[in-house]
Amino acid sequence: MSRSSLSTLAALALLSATAACAPTIDRHGFVADSKEAMDVKAGVDTKATVLARLGTPSTTGSFDEESWYYLSMAQSRIAFFDPKTTERSILAIRFSADDVVSKVETFGLEKGRVVAYNDQKTPTRGRELGFVEQIFGNIGRTPTTLADPEQDRNRRGR
Repeated sequence: MSRSSLSTLAALALLSATAACAPTIDRHGFVADSKEAMDVKAGVDTKATVLARLGTPSTTGSFDEESWYYLSMAQSRIAFFDPKTTERSILAIRFSADDVVSKVETFGLEKGRVVAYNDQKTPTRGRELGFVEQIFGNIGRTPTTLADPEQDRNRRGR
């Protein structure tokens, strides 16, 4: 093989390896059709106009049905690594008692908090069986009742 064909082959291998490591971007949740759709004004819009512009909310308030939330998120994944959140947007719309928008807030990735989950196990009461006890623990034990009543009568001699 000539030197130029080896360098061409090496360049193609490098290019294909680089292309394989391009990130994959996944989008989840609410995606607005246009910027005008996101322009919800307090005191002007009502539940009906927000519903017509933005559609059904991603979720509503757990204890307050007068709060609507539109959630969206983008994650980037490279090869087999865990995905990394690159964008997050929360549009919070609060309504007054007469169904008019009273407050509009937007939260981004910078307002997020990492929640630390506790992966410890809750201890249970009682004796823990070892491996050998689990395997051989029932040897020698007999069932208290037989499955077939006729067989039980024959065993007793009746």
